[in-house]
Amino acid sequence: MDITASAIICAVRNHGETGAIVRAFSEDYGMLAGYVQGARGRQLRPVLIPGNVITGAWRTRITGQLARLTPEPLHSRAHLLGEPLAIAAIDWVTALTAATLAEGVPYPRVYSACDGLLSAIELAPAARVWAGAIAQYETLLLAELGYAEEHDADSAPVVMMAQNRKRLVAHVLGDRRADVMAARERLVERLKRAVA
Repeated sequence: MDITASAIICAVRNHGETGAIVRAFSEDYGMLAGYVQGARGRQLRPVLIPGNVITGAWRTRITGQLARLTPEPLHSRAHLLGEPLAIAAIDWVTALTAATLAEGVPYPRVYSACDGLLSAIELAPAARVWAGAIAQYETLLLAELGYAEEHDADSAPVVMMAQNRKRLVAHVLGDRRADVMAARERLVERLKRAVA
């Protein structure tokens, strides 16, 4: 594999003493995984934050081998680390995306929605502006994976998210639900206080 693409960082899992396995979501190639040497160092740690956008170069010598990823920062959302509600939203969106999408399968609608949603979270002054978009993103992702269901378009975001929760746990997350759903529960609790 020899791919260069811009991608949204969705998951970073420490591996070895200094490295990490990074899953990033690109428009043309879908979810891509790669090993980043020195990921926990001073230079790369601020780049490899979920929600950030990188230009990544994924390289492998042998088919089926985990690619080596060389990331270059393209857009940082690190300035939001002091905003608990925004970070909870970004953590949920990226964790859900990483946990549900297969590698190497493009999902252009999901990518466009994810990119737009993360931008809205970053730029909007209040959660009321983007809370409904998170529920719509969950609904779109479920539909793209074959679990479409009608929702009342006028439902409050928290109500719509409650409807999506059952389908996410039952159909999409499976064994990974505990880790991923913890991010969702933090977000829902913060949203209840923010948009109530």
